[in-house]
Amino acid sequence: MADKDNGVMKVDVDLVRQLAELLDATQLTEIEVEDGDRRIRVAREVMHAAAPTVYHAPPAAPAPSAVAALPTTESAAPSPSNANAVRSPMVGTAYLAAEPGAAPFVTVGRQVQAGDTLLIVEAMKVMNPITAPSAGTVTAILVDNGQPVEFDQPLVVVE
Repeated sequence: MADKDNGVMKVDVDLVRQLAELLDATQLTEIEVEDGDRRIRVAREVMHAAAPTVYHAPPAAPAPSAVAALPTTESAAPSPSNANAVRSPMVGTAYLAAEPGAAPFVTVGRQVQAGDTLLIVEAMKVMNPITAPSAGTVTAILVDNGQPVEFDQPLVVVE
């Protein structure tokens, strides 16, 4: 907001600090507030870490001690294809049902028609229905109820 006397921009440093703390607490990448003619936007650049490189020795080569050191978690299983994923059009919070305690809009294995609501993304107190782009079967739900989501994040796979 500009000072009428000398044209100097006054910045509410405490508000900016509170918004930055809110970004950290909610894992959002940007937040904007508006109050009359004053508008403040705080954003941070998200650094995507490179996926860790996993080395698997040829089957005949590993020594017995090396075999024991290899991870045996189920995370090595392939994840669902995101090629047919419906992606978030905005930053917000994903909700799988219309209200707490209600049945979810969709479940894995359910048939949907184009335009059916798959979930809701809340952004700035506005509930935005995310709909199926085409008819198909829900093969994966990639978010949890109440989970923060980023722009273009895969939400639901419909094949």
